[in-house]
Parts: sequence; C-alpha cells; structure tokens
Amino acid sequence: MNAPSNALSGLPTARPEEVGLSSAGLRRMTDAMEREIAARHAPGMSMLIARHGKVAFAQSLGALRPDGPPMSADAIFRIYSMTKPIVTVAAMTLVEEGRLLISDPLAKYIPAFADMKVGVENGDKLDLVPAKRPITIQDLMRHTSGLTYGFTGLGAVQKLTHAAGIMSHDRSTAEHMEVLATLPLQHQPGEVWEYSLSTDVLGRVIEIVAGRSLGEFLRERIFAPLGMTDTGFYTPESKHARRALPFSFDLLNSAGADTTELSAPPRCEMGGGGLFSTISDYARFLAMVSGGGAFNGGRILGSRTLAFMASDHLGPHVVKNHPLLWPGHGFGLGFAVRLDAGIAPTAGAVGEYFWGGIAGTVFWISPRDALFAILMVQAPEYREYFRLLFRNLVNAAIV
Repeated sequence: MNAPSNALSGLPTARPEEVGLSSAGLRRMTDAMEREIAARHAPGMSMLIARHGKVAFAQSLGALRPDGPPMSADAIFRIYSMTKPIVTVAAMTLVEEGRLLISDPLAKYIPAFADMKVGVENGDKLDLVPAKRPITIQDLMRHTSGLTYGFTGLGAVQKLTHAAGIMSHDRSTAEHMEVLATLPLQHQPGEVWEYSLSTDVLGRVIEIVAGRSLGEFLRERIFAPLGMTDTGFYTPESKHARRALPFSFDLLNSAGADTTELSAPPRCEMGGGGLFSTISDYARFLAMVSGGGAFNGGRILGSRTLAFMASDHLGPHVVKNHPLLWPGHGFGLGFAVRLDAGIAPTAGAVGEYFWGGIAGTVFWISPRDALFAILMVQAPEYREYFRLLFRNLVNAAIV
C-alpha cells in the first residue's frame, strides 16, 4: 500500500511500512468497513492513521449520505462531543496566560452557580441538600461537577435537565447557564464521574474571561493557527453539499441532540457538542496535541500542559461506574485516559487518550505508539460498535 494519495495539507505522509504499519492489516480494515457499509450500518466513512508525525493511511469509503454521492476526503461531519477536547484545550490557553486557574470556583465567573443544591431521590420525592463544596473549573474539565445530561439516565435530576432544553437554540449560551444553575446537581461536586453539560459551562467561562463569543475565541486560538478552515458551529450554505448524514436521526432526536442544518452562526454555541469538522481539520488538531502543542512551527499550548491534560484526574476516590467511561480508564482534562493494558474492551497502550461523538466520530492518541487515528462516520445507532471495531483493526495493523 502506497502513501495516501490525498495528502493532507500541512501533514507529511509516509508509506505504511515506513512507520510500522502493515499494508495487509490496513487492507483487512478496509475490507471490514466495506462489509459494514454493505450491511447498511453507515452510508459511508472516512478513516485516517498517522504515526511518527506522518499520515500513513487516509481513506474514504461508501457514500456521503443515504443514496448520495461518494464519500469525499473533504466531507463535513457533525462531531458532537469531539468538540469537548477542542474547547478544553482552548480553556487551557487561558490557564497558560494566567487568566484562569483550574482550581477556581465556577461561581467566580458565573455567580448563579454559587450555593448549588444536590438532588437526592427519596421515594417519589426529590430532596435538595447543599453542595459540600463549590464546583471548580477542573470539575468542568473532568466531568466531576455534579452536573448531568438529560439523556444519560432516567433519574429525577436527569429528567429535569432534559425538560429544561439546555441544548436548544432558543436561548443564548449565557441564558442557558442561568437556567442550568437553577437545577439541582446529580451528584456532589468532585465525588462522581458523570458525563454532563460541564464542557458547555466551560465554554461560557471562556466567553466571560476572553470577552468574546466561544466561536470567535476558538477561531483565534485553534482554528486559524492550525488551518482548520472547515470547522465551526455552523456549515455555510456554500458547503452544505459536503455534509455527511446518517441513515436516521431517530436516536439523536430521542437524546435531544441538535440535528438542525445550521447555515448561520447559532445563538447558542455549545462547547460540549456544537462543532462541525472534517477529517483533515481534526487531524491538524490531533497533530498539534500529539506533537506536544506545536504544529507547523507554531505553538498552541505548552507540552507540559498537554501532558497534564492527558493524565488521569480522577484518582481512586472518584466513583466512575458509568457506561460511557470504559473499564480500565480514567479521565483527564477533556480526554478519557487508559490506565491498564487489560480490563478495557480493546487492545491498546497505557497512556493513550481519546474521545468521540454521539453520531459515531472518534479519535485516539497513543503516545507509546507515536500514533493517532480518526474515524469520521455518521451512524449513531452503531457508534460504540464502530469504535471498538476501528480500534481493533488499527491495533492489528501495528507491527
């Protein structure tokens, strides 16, 4: 197998064997994914693997959308929660400037979050008890704020969160935060890993500290320096023909995820899941992260800061029995972090870190293997299956 023919701008390429990947293993991966597309588990997909700083595999398969044109290398995907690592990296640039501390209480920036209450179910009654300590910025980054999503369970607080419509575009981000602060927390801050609206709140903190919208700040700090020209909170009409779409929006709609075809800047730019991107753009972001914060001669973040982010921040005392956090993993600042060679559902290396989006997109970085890999697909019902399958197939191609 030759080096990728669709060489991605700004990213050097190599033949698979030059960087320790098996061409035969990559062909097996292609064959497996073509079978999945033939089984109508996804209209199509794009995949990319880079090792030792060079892209050694980049391929697009299937269709851009149901009964649509072929999948293209410049397809635009809704990445949902793959927004979170980008926003967390952006927040850490403010930490490096001395404008934000991760130990700061959230209420320092959004006073409505002072004196939060925790909802405790007592039969059919929801008792409210005071939070034992304030929510911190670190809690937002590692999902220990006590906040929740409205679609991750059937608890009373989750139902209240769902009913509040926090992810709608009817209110501004600032207005959403004021509503969210009136709801009880699912857990005491710092005690339980609960996947949540925490990064959306972090996005609002960035707006307050930076004095501009989240989208403007991300363009300034991340997108423009990295050349991520197709990444943003909306897709202009001129680019709509490049949008990748799933077979069905049913699961996304049932979860309350935004499925609107946004063609103009939305009123609410949600830091937890609002971005659209391409595999090329996201590869640039991962090249920067895996490269210790630098890309093409420019620096976004310090290498020690990124190593800190990619370390476990939960420790032994935080409860992490959650279906979205794989066994054998902890969580850092914006990334899940592998702690054990075993226990997890796939092969891998201790220290690798990753995250994905509800529509099926996923990435991971393995420092030990000097590798990062991305799968871009819009297949919500098969998202976990594709994550496991892709991880297994990539690992099998490492020699």
